[in-house]
Amino acid sequence: MNAKIAAVLVLLLVVLGGGALLVRQQDAAHKPAASGTLGQPLLKGLKAAEVASIVIREPKATLTLARKAEQWTIAERNGYPADFDKVREFVLKALELKIGQVEPIGENDRARLQLDDSGTAVEFLGADGKPVARFVAGRKYFKTPPEKPETARGDGRFVALPGEDKTVYIVADPLAQASTKSADWIARGGFGAEGVRSLDYRPAEGEGWRIERSGDNADWKLAPLRAGEKLEVTKANAASYSLNNIELADVAPPDVKPADSGLDKPVTLVADTFDGLTYTIRLGKRSGENYYAQVAVAGEPRPQGKDAEDRLKKLNERLARERALAGYVVLVAKSKFDDILKPRAELLEKRDAKK
Repeated sequence: MNAKIAAVLVLLLVVLGGGALLVRQQDAAHKPAASGTLGQPLLKGLKAAEVASIVIREPKATLTLARKAEQWTIAERNGYPADFDKVREFVLKALELKIGQVEPIGENDRARLQLDDSGTAVEFLGADGKPVARFVAGRKYFKTPPEKPETARGDGRFVALPGEDKTVYIVADPLAQASTKSADWIARGGFGAEGVRSLDYRPAEGEGWRIERSGDNADWKLAPLRAGEKLEVTKANAASYSLNNIELADVAPPDVKPADSGLDKPVTLVADTFDGLTYTIRLGKRSGENYYAQVAVAGEPRPQGKDAEDRLKKLNERLARERALAGYVVLVAKSKFDDILKPRAELLEKRDAKK
């Protein structure tokens, strides 16, 4: 190889090398800049102490969790209390989200992964109403595609951050709690009529019934009891014990109409307790496996017996929550009332046809 040819080859290598470098620089310029690296926090600016409200938006619904003193409430449910532990857990999960994978993404991919307006937008706001952190949760991420991805939990979630339209992040948490369903957030503690002395069942139409007893260990009586009738005590016990602990399934929107909830023509239950309280429960239409309901508690607690002081303390602790239910339409499980919503004849012992 002569000197002239060698010089030409060196020049070509320089040109090709420079071209390769230029291509690498251009590729790097078109790749989106990640706001963090693998294993680092996704939401770097988020601090739990600064979060005053959380707004979750889906295409057809919005849910706002607002902190009021030491309590969290749901704005779209007229300030009904949210489950403090659930809100706390959600904030902590958001703080702990780590970047597991970063990929470039195009507009079509954003729509496919539901990282556009079809996704779930989550916004953490400070006391001044300004965002301290935001993200969009898209489709669930699966290491191995399941048969039914709609119901499968997921191994993680595709996530997008504001201002980074060309980047998708993958986090290891499926973020199931990122939901606008109030049933996923409400404080479920409902009410409980303990130590029932009498129970009235008043249907919207037809004959009702009333059972009563003179003491906590006394037998139940059907009032009035007709000739030839005998109350089946086990059924009376089951009916009264059904009201011991009623958890809430959900809270209806404040604008629900009586005709839609069925509370314009309700079934009414009135339970008097030995502690001096009266629970009035109005049941409306069914919504899935639940009834629309309204609950009112009247009277002042007057527990009797040697443990009266301790019982009075426990009653007063829960009465504030129970009385507050009067301002809401709630949903309660249908199964809790199956032993009550029966015709009068079904409370009676069956007569032996041979006698």
